Amino acid sequence: MDPRLSELKSWSAQMLDQLGETLSDNWQCSVVAGDASFRRYFRITDGDRTWIVVDAPPEKEDSQPFVEVARCWRELDVNVPDIKADDLQQGFMLLEDFGDIQFLPELSPETADALYGRAFAELLKLQRCMGLAARELPPYDAAMLQREVDLFRDWFLTELLQVSLSDTDGQALDQFFSTLINSALEQPQVCVHRDYHSRNLMLCSENRVGVIDFQDAVMGPVTYDLVSLLRDCYIAWPDQDVERWLSQYWELVQQDRPDQLGEIDLEQFRIWFDRMGMQRHLKAVGIFARLKIRDGKAGYLQDIPRTMSYLLDVGGRYPEHQGIVEWLRADVVPLMSSSGLFDQDAMQRWLD
Repeated sequence: MDPRLSELKSWSAQMLDQLGETLSDNWQCSVVAGDASFRRYFRITDGDRTWIVVDAPPEKEDSQPFVEVARCWRELDVNVPDIKADDLQQGFMLLEDFGDIQFLPELSPETADALYGRAFAELLKLQRCMGLAARELPPYDAAMLQREVDLFRDWFLTELLQVSLSDTDGQALDQFFSTLINSALEQPQVCVHRDYHSRNLMLCSENRVGVIDFQDAVMGPVTYDLVSLLRDCYIAWPDQDVERWLSQYWELVQQDRPDQLGEIDLEQFRIWFDRMGMQRHLKAVGIFARLKIRDGKAGYLQDIPRTMSYLLDVGGRYPEHQGIVEWLRADVVPLMSSSGLFDQDAMQRWLD
C-alpha cells in the first residue's frame, strides 16, 4: 500500500474534474523517472490526454519556489510546465506534461547545433528575470558558493575516498576554492536556473525546448547556466565545439543585453566560464558522492570520472591552478582507480 499515492490520485482526479477535464473509467497513473530529490513524479493518462502529477512531501521538499518561478518565467515566455493545480500543504502539484524526450539522448554531432540554439533562446529569456512577484530570488552569494565547493572536500575526498588532507593540501584547496568563488562574484548577476543541462531540457511539440527542475533558481553569475549546458556532467563535447558555442552565446548576450555585457570581451567571458565550470564540477562531484553515501543512489558515481576530467583539463589551462591539478592527478585519481567504486573503462577514458 502507498497511502500518499492513493491520496495524490484522488486529489488529481478532483482537480481535473474542477478544470473540466473529468477522467474516464479507464484512466491510468504510471511512474515517471524522477530526479535526485525526494519528489516523485507520475503520469496520468486518459486516452490521448496526459498530465504530470508530483508528490513532494512538504516536510522534505519546499515546492513554493517551484510554483513562484514557474509562474514568473511563463510570463517571460520561458517554456516551463503550466501548473494546473497545486496543494502545497499536502505537497501535490498537477502539471502540463512535456513528454519523455530529454535533450540527452537526442544530442549528437548532427543535432547539437540546432538543439543548443534552442536551448540558448530559452536561456536568454530566463536570464532576463530579475525577481519574482512574491519575493526576490535568493542571491548566489559567497556563502552558498562556499557550501557547494565544500561538498567536494567533505563528501568526495573525506567520506568517499577517505582522504586525509595535509595542512598544505588543505590550504591549497582553500585558495583554489577562493579564486573560483571570487570569479563567480565579479560576474554580472542574472537569473540562474542552477541545473540547466541535458536531463532538465525536454523536446516538446514544435521542437521547442521545455525547461524543468528549476525550483532552485537564484540570482547569480551570467556564465553559470551556460557552463551547465556546454560542460554537462552527462555528455562531453570536443573543445572546439564548446568554444564555438561559447562564442555564439556571448554574441547573443551582447545583442540581447548590451548594457550588461557590452564592455566584457570574449576572453574575460571565457575565463569566467572556465572558472565557473570548475566551481560547478567540484559541487557536482561532491553531490554525486553524497547521493551514494547518504541516499544510497550509487548510479551517479559513474558520472564522476567525466566530471573530474573537466576539472583537470580546464584547470590545467591556467598556470595559477597547476598545483591543484597536479595534486588531483598524483594523489586523488589513483585513489579513485584503486577504490573499486568507478567503472575502469570510464576511468581510462576520462582520466588517463
